Amino acid sequence: MTSSTTTGSAAGAGRDEGRAEDLAVSVRGLKKSYGALEAVRGIDLDIATGEVFALLGPNGAGKTTTVEILEGHRQRDGGEVSVLGHDPRRGELAFKQRIGIVLQSTGVEPYLTVAEVVDLYRGYYPSPRDIDEVIEVVGLKDKRDERVLKLSGGQQRRLDVAIGLAGDPELLFLDEPTTGFDPSARRHAWEMIKNLQALGKTVFLTTHYMDEAQYLADRVAIIAAGAIVAIGPPATLAGREQAATRIAFHFPAGAPAIPEELRGAPEEARAGDTMAAPAAPNDTVELRTTDPTRALHKLTSWALDNNVELGSLSVTRSSLEDVYLELTGGDEVEGVS
Repeated sequence: MTSSTTTGSAAGAGRDEGRAEDLAVSVRGLKKSYGALEAVRGIDLDIATGEVFALLGPNGAGKTTTVEILEGHRQRDGGEVSVLGHDPRRGELAFKQRIGIVLQSTGVEPYLTVAEVVDLYRGYYPSPRDIDEVIEVVGLKDKRDERVLKLSGGQQRRLDVAIGLAGDPELLFLDEPTTGFDPSARRHAWEMIKNLQALGKTVFLTTHYMDEAQYLADRVAIIAAGAIVAIGPPATLAGREQAATRIAFHFPAGAPAIPEELRGAPEEARAGDTMAAPAAPNDTVELRTTDPTRALHKLTSWALDNNVELGSLSVTRSSLEDVYLELTGGDEVEGVS
C-alpha cells in the first residue's frame, strides 16, 4: 500500500491542533504487537470534546485493538494515550466513571423492564443521569415498562445504548451500533446518536457501514494494516485529490474512437487525466478523473464535433466507500482485529 495519503504522525493533523483540555482523546505513537504480528504501528489520533468520530477499517486492520486500548481493556506496547485526561491502562475508577461502552451485544435479565434495567446500571455510578432522560434519549419512552424479552431487536439495541448512558458518561464508545438492523431501525438509531451529540457527549463510533459514518461522523479515520491511512471529515476524504470522479456514458455503434487523451492507461496518466479502456460499440464507458471540468469539456467537445450522442451521461463524485475500498482493498488479516 502506498503512503501518499495521511499516515502516521500526520494523522494528528486531521484537525487544527487544539489545547489539551479541548481533546477527549489524544494518542501519540500507539503500538501493539501479538508475537511477530504488529497489529498497531505507531498511530497518532486526536478527538475533540463533543465530536462524533468514526474509526473505519477491515477485519484485522487493528481497529478493535485500538479501541480496546482506549477503553482500558487491552495493554499497549508503546506510545502515549490520554482519554479524558487519564491513561486508560491504569484502570482508575475516576476514568471508568466517565466513559460508557456499548458492545455489539449486551446480556441483560430478560424479565426486567426497560426502566428496571436502566435503574440497575445507574446504581453503579456516583452521579447517574436521570432515568427518564436516558429512556427518552434512546427513544424507549413508550416501552418504559415493557419487559426486555418483548422488545424487538432494534429496541434491545437502544436499551444497550441506554445502559451505556446510565452513568452520564462524557465519552461513549459505540461498537457497530446498527449491525443487523433493517433500514428503518438504522435511521432511528442514527437519530438517537445525533441526540447524544446534542447532549454534549463525545462519541467514538466503529462501523462497517460507510453511509452510517458519512451521516453521523464529524470526522472519520481509516485504519489499514495497523496504520491510519486517511483522516478528516467524510466529505473531505471523498473529495480528496486522489479520489477520482467517474464519468459514464453509452458509447453508440458507429461512433469514432474516443480520443487517446481521454483513455490513457492508469499507470501512464498524469494527475487530472482520465482513464478508460478503449470502448467497443454499444459499451458503457467509464472515465475516471481528478479534473472533471476539463475532462467533461474535452469529452463533450469531441461528441459535438463528431455528432455523437452521449447516452445516459452521468457524473458521479467518489463516495466515502470508494475511498475506503481504494485505501484498504477490503483486505482482512487473520489473527488480529
